[in-house]
Formats: sequence, structure tokens, C-alpha cells
Amino acid sequence: MEPSEILKDFGIDTDNCEIKPLGDGLINTTWIVKEISTGKDFVFQQINDNVFKIPENITSNIRLIDDYLKEKHHGYLFTSPIKALDGSDMIKSQEGGYFRLFGYIHESVTHNELEKPVQAYEAAKQFGKFTSLLSGINVSQLKTTIPDFHNLTLRYEQFTDSLKNATPERYENAREAIDFLEENKSIVDEYKQITQSKDFKLRVTHHDTKISNVLFDKDDKGLCVIDLDTIMPGYFISDVGDMMRTYLSPVSEEEKDFSKIEVRPDFFHAIVKGYMIEMKDELSEVEKRAIFYAGKFMIYMQAIRFIADYLNNDIYYGSRYEGQNLVRGLNQVTLLKRYLELEPQLLEVVAKESNGK
Repeated sequence: MEPSEILKDFGIDTDNCEIKPLGDGLINTTWIVKEISTGKDFVFQQINDNVFKIPENITSNIRLIDDYLKEKHHGYLFTSPIKALDGSDMIKSQEGGYFRLFGYIHESVTHNELEKPVQAYEAAKQFGKFTSLLSGINVSQLKTTIPDFHNLTLRYEQFTDSLKNATPERYENAREAIDFLEENKSIVDEYKQITQSKDFKLRVTHHDTKISNVLFDKDDKGLCVIDLDTIMPGYFISDVGDMMRTYLSPVSEEEKDFSKIEVRPDFFHAIVKGYMIEMKDELSEVEKRAIFYAGKFMIYMQAIRFIADYLNNDIYYGSRYEGQNLVRGLNQVTLLKRYLELEPQLLEVVAKESNGK
């Protein structure tokens, strides 16, 4: 399906516009649309309905949040979809694809990598602000867009199943990671306790807090969060933990040289400080004590997902080279080890920011 055909359903003058691919997203396909006659720019996107099985759940959540923010926090910058000519937030093409249109926020900047702690601080502040502003929403009204996305209990069960199905060669190649993950199963046990605790609240949670999902201005001040497809009811450990997992190390999960993997305490401090500025009054004392655990939770979960996929012959993430998911899994195991080594120091940071010092 040509983007221009669907754009007509949004009232775009397709005979007088430029359409170019935008970004390198791994899930959805995105274009920048420049309407020459009006000078307006738009972001046009096709939703990947292989990942998001019920795209209508995404639009339902975004509409609910948009309506709430307009009523309660009118000045907040929120990237809601532009309605099509028929009044819908999303168009389904005859071929079966799902499409939507957003206004382009001019003079905004995104980052694919973190260069300095202030960026981590601003991003964490934006994700915390997003959840805090939506504290009055009844989360039971939100739809689940990816079932069990951050369900660590299920992920661990899938990991143990992969151990039974693995070839002897792959099992042996991954033995170091397998042993470490089994030795640290207490992380799974703590997650189970959290889901059963009255001290942990289900909130409007973004679930994908990588740095590229925050818009900044030219001075690196955070503007708002974007990429709202994974917004669902969740625990704060998902958002904080994903920031820990993706912000703390100077290298990504694709890095093969594990000596380059480290945990930067100043970035940890920036995340905690930024998030707590917005969420300190929202979190219970028990939740505050779980901030360090949030990092363990997400790093561990991603490690078992990579290792399980390797043992299952790369059926989920795929593999561009032999053993890629094993490398990814060992990368995350190494990151978790570095994280645990700094536990006393990082807990001091949490205590300081939790007490407002």
C-alpha cells in the first residue's frame, strides 16, 4: 500500500506533498510528510499488527489519555493522532494495514544514544511527569496492547521451557549464562511478591522508556514522551528499570566486547533524581525502596529473553549472525553483574533522593 493513498483519507493533498521515510524504528513503519501547499509537516505511521494484535487497543488508550489531559492538564504537550475525515483516529486499508497521522513538532530533537547525564535526567523527568499527571485515571479503562509484555514470571517459565528444548550444543554454549540466571532466580521471586503487594500500585505506564522515545528541545530540555503504543497498566519498575537497562551502559545490548560494558553511577543518579522529582509523592515508601530492584528486574528479564530465544533457535528476535542472541544474552548478564557490584553505592543514591536531600 502506497502511503499517499491512505493519506487522502486524512485530507492530505497528496499531489502537493513530499513523503520520506523517518527514523529506524524496529516495529512500526514511519514517514515524514511535508504538505507543500500549507507548509505543514506530519508524521505518518503504519502500525505493525504482527506485534500489536489489536491495534484498536492502542487508539483507545491514546484517546482516553488525550481526553483526560485536555480536561485536567491542558498545557501538557501530548502527541495525539490527527483524526481522519471520517472522524477516526486510525485508518484500516483494504489490504489490512493500520495507519495513523500525527502533527510534527518543529524544533524538537530525538537522541538514539545518551551522551551526558543531563539527558538521562530530563528523560526520566518526562517519563515520571507522564505517569504522575495521569495518576487520576482509572487504569482499568486502559487496554492491554501487548499481553504479558513485562510479566517476569511468564518470561522465566519460557526460559525454563527453552532449557528442555535446546540442542546439546546450544545449551553448552549458553551454560555460563544459564547458571547465572538460575542462581539469581530471587529476582523472579521478588517480582511475584510485588505483583501481590498492596504497596505497589498499577499505574499508567509507558513500558518502553528508551532515550529515543523522548522529545527534547535544542537545549536538551525534555518536551514530552512519544511512541505511546505500549502504554498499559503497569508497575513503575517497568519504566525505571528500562531506563536503567538502556541508559547506564555506554554501549548497547549488541556490543560484543563485554569489557566495554559498565554502569555509570552519574547516569543512575540522574535517572533517579529526574524520576523522583515528578513521582516522589506518588510512590509509596515500599516502592521507593524498590528503585534499585527496578534495574535488576529489567536487565534480568531481557537477559533471559535473549538466552531463551537462542536456545529456541532464534525464533523470536531472529539472528543476523550465528550466535547473536547468545551474545545479546551474555551482554545483559555482564551488565547485570556490573550493576550488582555497585549495589551499596547505588542504594545510597536512592536513599538520598528518596529523603529529598
